[in-house]
Amino acid sequence: MDRTELADFLRRCRARITPADVGLSQGARRRTPGLRREEVAQLAGMSADHYTRLEQARGSRPSRQMLAAVARALRLTGDERDHLFHLAGEEPPRDRPTTEHVRPGLLLVLDRLTDIPAQVVNDRGDVLARNAMARALHGDVSALPEAERNITWRYFTDPSARELYPPEEHDHAAQVAVADLRAALARRPDDARLAGLVRRLRARSEEFSALWDDHRVAVRRSDVKRFLHPVVGLLELDCEVLLNPEHDQRLIVYTARPGSGSYERLELLRVVGLQNLTRG
Repeated sequence: MDRTELADFLRRCRARITPADVGLSQGARRRTPGLRREEVAQLAGMSADHYTRLEQARGSRPSRQMLAAVARALRLTGDERDHLFHLAGEEPPRDRPTTEHVRPGLLLVLDRLTDIPAQVVNDRGDVLARNAMARALHGDVSALPEAERNITWRYFTDPSARELYPPEEHDHAAQVAVADLRAALARRPDDARLAGLVRRLRARSEEFSALWDDHRVAVRRSDVKRFLHPVVGLLELDCEVLLNPEHDQRLIVYTARPGSGSYERLELLRVVGLQNLTRG
């Protein structure tokens, strides 16, 4: 908890809220702009003394319920509310909706990456968009039913999905996928689609169910991935994961180190992929 920064943030937010903004009368002439401390406390349903101590950097650590109430009283935006929680040493609530809509700007970035594979997925593992190189590497899932366009679902239910990975990578890839999915469910325990995916995977795959019961947790981050492509052979690629925290989407980009055999094979994949698209 950063008491000094928290106190300063509360004072400045209070100063820019007028009584009319929160349905209070202006009353007697005010010496300073904004609400009075006791007015914020009243709106938040807490004691004026407790709120005053927070603004004076003397208060005890507020509860999550109290932080949420203060955020409402001060009419904070979502980003400001998250900042308030961080200053108090708390993780902000995860109530922003996830969406399958990919912003046009992100799609433009995806299309500009013409010589490396890139894809956008959400934290459930649903494939939302792939550029031509990613389709050449991973395949095109656009024709599949929506429920089957999920990386983790395909890995545990479709044997052909594992053929892209060297056999010695299978166990590790399975563990990473399950650990990442568990972390996502912990962030959003009320996400019905996420919980439904876990239930379907547990019912369909004994391997997934056993790994889920192992309770490993790890968010998917940048890594080195090895792929066994049926046309160009073994690819060792640096995998960069760029996050869009607003809707829990990830732009995943794969690159090969210049001068390596994987770099040459990735260039060959670009040629082969473009030829296949032309034929299609």
